[in-house]
Amino acid sequence: MKFQPDNNGYYGQFGGAFIPELLYPNVKELEDNYIKIIESEEFQAEYKDLLQHYVGRPSPLYLAKRLSEKYGATIYLKREDLNHTGAHKVNNTIGQILIAKHLGKTKILAETGAGQHGVATATVCALMGLECVVFMGEIDIQRQAPNVARMKMLGAKVVPATSGSKTLKDATNEAIRYWIQHPDTYYLIGSVVGPHPYPDMVARLQAVISEEMKIQLKEQTGKENPDTIIACVGGGSNAAGAFYHYLEDEEVELIAVEAAGLGVNSGESAATSQLGEVGVIHGSKTILMQDEYGQIVEPYSISAGLDYPGVGPLHAYLHETKRATFMNATDKEALEAAYELTKIEGIIPALESAHALAVLPKMNLRKDQVVVVNLSGRGDKDLETYIKHLS
Repeated sequence: MKFQPDNNGYYGQFGGAFIPELLYPNVKELEDNYIKIIESEEFQAEYKDLLQHYVGRPSPLYLAKRLSEKYGATIYLKREDLNHTGAHKVNNTIGQILIAKHLGKTKILAETGAGQHGVATATVCALMGLECVVFMGEIDIQRQAPNVARMKMLGAKVVPATSGSKTLKDATNEAIRYWIQHPDTYYLIGSVVGPHPYPDMVARLQAVISEEMKIQLKEQTGKENPDTIIACVGGGSNAAGAFYHYLEDEEVELIAVEAAGLGVNSGESAATSQLGEVGVIHGSKTILMQDEYGQIVEPYSISAGLDYPGVGPLHAYLHETKRATFMNATDKEALEAAYELTKIEGIIPALESAHALAVLPKMNLRKDQVVVVNLSGRGDKDLETYIKHLS
């Protein structure tokens, strides 16, 4: 399988596990056990039961008629925003909390940007009665206050990251430092990033999105395959899930949308595929934004969940092999797309998802083209930002 990692966790040249020696036992334990656990009947039964009765899956595949009419194609929205906790993140946290339990872990560590992964982690820790510590950038804590309140209400300890840009990258740095100091903790990573086996494990857990998509498209269109799938990419877990079951079928066009911020070349951007080079970040070899000395360039996006200087190694490989087309959207374009969806379909998307919607006007869509946009989260958490920019 061309787009699956090899035994060392590499997608082509990207991936691997670049970790401090102190973390090797933790990562090795996970690597040796995650596939056995995921494929076991016990795990699958509990995972599917929780996804159905707790998360509310399958999430609907909604034909956006007015959006389709406007852009001259058949546009479906995969409604991950309707999941419990408001985003795709819970697909992964439910799976990983079950893996942690199988490994006998009792304390959970996480990092979060927009706060959706933090909320989803705090939620499953409350569900399972486990201790939860979440690292979040100080700036993200300010701009995502509702999600911080939710995490605290769910019993999580939210620790501000006060170094660097005080956003997702720095929260991840602090979480890894904490993990080194507390090796008995299970690190529940929120995206397809980090050392192997995390990128593969998270992709497998998010693959439920494209698994359902195939069934739902067959029911609604008579065909399992759309022509095009569009998803936003920061680290890239919602895109990995939406693309997963279509990776080997090259007739399906995959479009990954990054955050251009104030413009790709403005110095205030997070368009990694355009600005990045090969390097190592947070335990894996991938494409990341860095200066001539190999120091990470601070990313910027209006969207906290896309404000990351790298992409997961799978996405780096999809970009290198041209299996996926990487596009980008500015803050302004994302805001306009969010207001448009709200006004013509009555759905307020997360700012992250709005970036995926924002490329629709840039595409030469055909009338017979079936497009699925993965609506990765709902916009409740971004209302303050939306209101501030309403003219």
